[in-house]
Amino acid sequence: MTIAPSLINLDALAAGKSGTVVHVSPAGGEGSDSTDLARRLMELGFVPGERIRMLKRGMPGGEPLAIKVGNATFALRRYEAALVAVQPE
Repeated sequence: MTIAPSLINLDALAAGKSGTVVHVSPAGGEGSDSTDLARRLMELGFVPGERIRMLKRGMPGGEPLAIKVGNATFALRRYEAALVAVQPE
């Protein structure tokens, strides 16, 4: 029997850890603002199969999140990172 790997949202990934993007979903359904944000994240490189690394969390409150995707580094807010489901390594 195989156990399905657990997925987490990118905002829950610990600093210094890596993972693979599984999917990007609009928050709360198919509203135009959340759909546009999910599309923008995909345009930046948050696409299924892409490896990512959580570099650092800002202080206080843990925002923004510094995330490396490919050769680029992005700063995301927690609600933006929550749209990205990842498989942690």
